[in-house]
Amino acid sequence: MVRHVILWQLKDEFSGEQEAKVKAAIKEGLESLAGQIPGLKEIHVQTECLSSSNADLMLDSTFEDRASLKGYAVHPAHVAVADGVVRPNVKNRVCIDYEM
Repeated sequence: MVRHVILWQLKDEFSGEQEAKVKAAIKEGLESLAGQIPGLKEIHVQTECLSSSNADLMLDSTFEDRASLKGYAVHPAHVAVADGVVRPNVKNRVCIDYEM
């Protein structure tokens, strides 16, 4: 099993209402990938963070193996979400992948 965790910071120009809408769109888009991508076992996006956080969103996902994670990266459904709602709205991305 491989865990794939990403932390994002949203762009600074969003108002509170805009930020909430962007977070909801990213969460909906990524979590909708469950059942669509071979080897994707679990996917969850955390949008509610404590004030001590320095990230705005977290993706926590689990894959069967490294090959499944590589397939996810280029899968058309994932690419559509990443290009449509994630990349246009984030200023910073940090990722860690590890075997469990």
